[in-house]
Amino acid sequence: MSFPLTTHSLSTNATAKMLSSSLMFSSRNTKAPPSSSSSYNLRSTFKYSMVLIVTLPIGTPPQAQQMILDTGSQLSWIQCHNKKAVKPPPPPPTPSFDPSLSSTFSVLPCTHPLCKPQIPDFTLPTSCDQNRLCHYSYFYADGSYAEGNLVREKLTFAPTHSTPPLILGCATYSSDARGILGINRGRLSFSSQAKINKFSYCVPPRQDQPGRAPTGSFYLGNNPHSTGFKYIPMLTFLQSQRMPNLDPLAYTVAMNGIRIGGKRLNISPAVFRPDAGGSGQTMVDSGSEFTYLVSEAYDKVREEVVRIVGRRMKKEYVYGGVADMCFDGRDAGVEIGRLIGEMVFPKERVLADVGGGVHCIGIGSSDKLGAAKFDLTNRRVGFGGADCSRLG
Repeated sequence: MSFPLTTHSLSTNATAKMLSSSLMFSSRNTKAPPSSSSSYNLRSTFKYSMVLIVTLPIGTPPQAQQMILDTGSQLSWIQCHNKKAVKPPPPPPTPSFDPSLSSTFSVLPCTHPLCKPQIPDFTLPTSCDQNRLCHYSYFYADGSYAEGNLVREKLTFAPTHSTPPLILGCATYSSDARGILGINRGRLSFSSQAKINKFSYCVPPRQDQPGRAPTGSFYLGNNPHSTGFKYIPMLTFLQSQRMPNLDPLAYTVAMNGIRIGGKRLNISPAVFRPDAGGSGQTMVDSGSEFTYLVSEAYDKVREEVVRIVGRRMKKEYVYGGVADMCFDGRDAGVEIGRLIGEMVFPKERVLADVGGGVHCIGIGSSDKLGAAKFDLTNRRVGFGGADCSRLG
């Protein structure tokens, strides 16, 4: 299965994850996959604006719902608005899901096991609402939130191709205009419930052609373009290794160092390992707008950038409270990228256009925060270069 990803300029609100999106869905005309293993092979496109937006077919018959692709969270939730309710709440600003129109929609009662706080790997705050339904509240590290009821619903990709009923959040109040597709390693994530053993996404450059938003691709199942990927193993943590600030369900990898323009910076590999409290793990999080580094690594990166292009940097400017390596000028992205060379990513992708003619290196310090292909069967993450617009 694959789905379409596109680039828009961001507002200066770093906590907002709002993008307009359209999904063009295509799949092979195959029978529904068996429940014991995944046989999904779907591709779609997404729109990209430093977060990834896919549009997925929810319910029966399907209703197109925009969702942020988030490898860093477990619960998937959609915007809900029951137009037949006696006193329906105000509708959200984007097309929302109407439960009354779906024949496969059902709610979770308070008696459901998930409506208990003792679930080991699902620490979602739940409670019993006035209708004896399971109510949830979800708060994210960037300050955004969603609340509503836990429900069951299918994703219907084609008449003969759908998922089993999945547990989702049906949000009636949220700080975001769109839903979340949670695909971390938790047993209640979308990938776990739908028994998807592989997924991947191709992120396009933030600027493709003037006036045209670039399109990426999101694959469920096999990615036919992954033959040249380079894989690294994911780190797993035993129950005895669990620490207060460690996320055991994240896609954690072992980072060893950082190069800028071929020069390896003098950063100890120990900086990229979790400390005694679990802080500092290196995770792949598609829901984050920037790459965040602990201060010991960020300071070294910034020191090298200042050495190379310090005189071109925008003085006393911080974008979104986290990014302070920014530059003025329409051509800054190309020129500064050429001078700096390749960093964590190719030089063409070093700078992000944050609006107002300002471009910032997409790296921030984790100390300033307020709070690829993923092969789940073999526990590894693969990376590779591709022109997303040419992928079929």
